[in-house]
Amino acid sequence: MDWKSDVKALTFDLFGTVMDIRGSTLPATRTYLEKKNSDLKAEQFWDVFRVRQRLEQYQDNILMLGHSGYRQAVRRAFIHTSRLLVGEPSEDEVKEYLKAWDGLQPFPEVIAGLERLKDRYKLVVLSNGEPEFLQHLVDDNVKWKFDDIISVQTAGEFKPSPAVYRKAAFILGLEAGECMMISSNSFDIVGARACSFRAGFVNRTNAPLEVSSYLPDVQVSDFTELANALL
Repeated sequence: MDWKSDVKALTFDLFGTVMDIRGSTLPATRTYLEKKNSDLKAEQFWDVFRVRQRLEQYQDNILMLGHSGYRQAVRRAFIHTSRLLVGEPSEDEVKEYLKAWDGLQPFPEVIAGLERLKDRYKLVVLSNGEPEFLQHLVDDNVKWKFDDIISVQTAGEFKPSPAVYRKAAFILGLEAGECMMISSNSFDIVGARACSFRAGFVNRTNAPLEVSSYLPDVQVSDFTELANALL
């Protein structure tokens, strides 16, 4: 791994990589379905919702609508998924579901992994969330001091827009090849590698890689393995 000596900063996706978004929001999903008297399993609803959420973000990029905000994409995806699988949600039900996202918690091994990496690399959040939402999650839920928190709002688009990665490198004062994107989202890996970032795929669910020539430099199952691979 000759490239490893060139990497100065690790840029971390937050949603699904640092934060356990599925595990953190399944209880609220389950509660919602019970209120709707639905027999649908929370996991089934959530998986459809997650695909729709990504589509909402891609749609903003394709239509050049700018960065509407992560919570707005969650809101639209929840309403759409509910209409598709359960029925029309009330405004109070939408607000209640969104509250669950304020309580997102990190995966259990994340902090220990970050502690091991902090002396070798600059550790930076690079996420699809809006700045105040990211700050809340880092300060109140992760409770760990990153070197910087960069929202895609600075580029005006969601990942995997090339503008996001290039803007992040510019903000950090680094060449693209001196940055390494760490993500559990394979589209993020493709986006970063296409912009000459290095990339580490934290593949917690043994998901298939994107059908692409842009492959991760490192593939691991969690932050413990990530630290082992990069130190």
